[in-house]
Amino acid sequence: MKRSEINHYQQDAVDFFREHHFRMPPWTVWLPKRWQEAGSSCQEIKDCALGWDITDFGSGDFEKIGLLLFTIRNGKMRDPAYKKTYAEKIMIVRENQVTPIHFHWYKHEDIINRGGGRLKVQLWQSKNEAELAKETFVIHCDGIAIDAEPGHIVTLNPGESITIEPYVYHTFYAEGGKTLVGEVSTVNDDTSDNRFYQSIGRFPAIDEDEPTLYPLFSEYPQFK
Repeated sequence: MKRSEINHYQQDAVDFFREHHFRMPPWTVWLPKRWQEAGSSCQEIKDCALGWDITDFGSGDFEKIGLLLFTIRNGKMRDPAYKKTYAEKIMIVRENQVTPIHFHWYKHEDIINRGGGRLKVQLWQSKNEAELAKETFVIHCDGIAIDAEPGHIVTLNPGESITIEPYVYHTFYAEGGKTLVGEVSTVNDDTSDNRFYQSIGRFPAIDEDEPTLYPLFSEYPQFK
């Protein structure tokens, strides 16, 4: 992705959060100089991978296959220095923008439509950690059990949510407009806990065609 694209989508996200009255931490809009000045005082933010995450999953077409995420709070797996057992993200899913099929080995998550359009979530049980199982299974939406066929699509209107357990393959996209999507989960680790059905690139290569607006979480190592 081009840095100019990332900057554009970040500023668009800040405006969308404000439009939906979703308040973000102050450091959401820290510029690189402010991160450099903060130094070790923000070690938890850096170690627990909080902050901006924008990816086109290697597609080269963010509007078609991509996702904007912001991790607001998180612990860190197998690190006693960080004792949180939970995580929270806010995401923006654009209309017809697909997040590829994947599951998590460890993470339990609730995906919540916080406003905007409708979120379409398609699910399959996994088989042998690789295949899409052909068996029916049970999913839970806002505490209600639903018998689901393989490839079942749930439509989440604003305020509605779905619980996704480990080893359940899922993909999602928005319908009827850009959608603000929350995630409440156990500890999140995007470097090791995503199993994609097809081989993809989780983090984009960046063409630095203009200066960075707000650093991505993967860029924190440059700020000591």
